[in-house]
Amino acid sequence: MTSHILETDEAAITYDVHGEGGRPLMMIGQPMDASGFAALKEQFPDRTVITYDPRGLGRSTRSDGSTENRPEIQAADVHAVIEAVGGPVDMFASSGGAVTALELVATYPDDVVTLVAHEPPIIDVLPDADAARRARDGFIDAYFANGNGAGMAQFIVMSSWQGEFTDEYFALPPADPAQFGMPAEDDGSRDDPLLSRNSLAITDYQVKVDALAAAPTRIVIAVGEETGNAFTARTAVHTAKLLGQEATVFPSHHGGFMGGEFGYAGKPEEFGVKLREVLG
Repeated sequence: MTSHILETDEAAITYDVHGEGGRPLMMIGQPMDASGFAALKEQFPDRTVITYDPRGLGRSTRSDGSTENRPEIQAADVHAVIEAVGGPVDMFASSGGAVTALELVATYPDDVVTLVAHEPPIIDVLPDADAARRARDGFIDAYFANGNGAGMAQFIVMSSWQGEFTDEYFALPPADPAQFGMPAEDDGSRDDPLLSRNSLAITDYQVKVDALAAAPTRIVIAVGEETGNAFTARTAVHTAKLLGQEATVFPSHHGGFMGGEFGYAGKPEEFGVKLREVLG
């Protein structure tokens, strides 16, 4: 592996190049940095794999005076990395990274040959978008009121809820951090990229359907078989419908490509087999 620092518009982006062979395969996430792809990249020893840390996360810094994680800005950063490594690339993009990737293809249509966008959390594709936004705002409010444990517990409840967000969901008591083995103490910080308002632009993203249809990129929307009918499964299914396709089922759950070093282990070997099959 070799690591590089790329100066982009008011940011210094760190990216890694793993191995050598074939068309580069770039793996991106949000708010996850390159470390989240450690297990998945090992499934592609025959490919050049590119990982990176989004601006302001991990090893990448930003000097633009903002803490917002905007897909448009992140797409421009990813475009710069692709230019630096010599694209076009294939891409696996997960969660908020999948939103960045959809913006990348819409804005820089020649950068990506095949995009696998795994469970993009886009609220407005849902039939219950207003309720879903209220549920999202609920974990943000819990975070600002009582800190990380309260916010993360509420996030887990929200993201694991099966089906539409109904009156039954909103009647639930506030989530207890202890239920999930987390401390309830508030450390006073309010800059978590997942729980703060810094990532609202990701979940509020508007899919540029016409631009995606016009792009030469083959787009595959992916959903985990174990995600069930939870929020990111539903956003994947409805994003796929918006693009005139059905979501492609992958092994495991929302983090199914990751190993056990991040807690809830996925099935990276099986996930890698499916990803290789879909990429062709």
